[in-house]
Amino acid sequence: MSKTIMIVDDSASVRHAVCNALGEAGYTMLEAVDGKDALEKLTGARIHLIISDVNMPNMDGLTLAGEIKKLPAYKFTPIVMLTTEGGMKVKEQGKAIGVKAWMVKPFKPDQMLQAVKTLVP
Repeated sequence: MSKTIMIVDDSASVRHAVCNALGEAGYTMLEAVDGKDALEKLTGARIHLIISDVNMPNMDGLTLAGEIKKLPAYKFTPIVMLTTEGGMKVKEQGKAIGVKAWMVKPFKPDQMLQAVKTLVP
């Protein structure tokens, strides 16, 4: 059975790039355009990993991570931030919420795949 990964990013091109890289590796991909959309799509189905941007309209990635950790079905789901934000302050905020890893855009597909394999064995 394929493992499911949700990509949350307001950029269609980033979602497309992540879906291509991970879809080709055999993962099932679920897309959301922002944090609000992502929460609406978390309906109890198993999600093995969530990859999210930080800066998005309607609900940013850090707020989304905090909301996900409140949901019993998803509180242990690993979250990776894929963003242009690389500062220590925002990384510390993410870590305090429960973010497992941080990847800075632009990303290399092979590095993304390695990170995913580490978090979703």
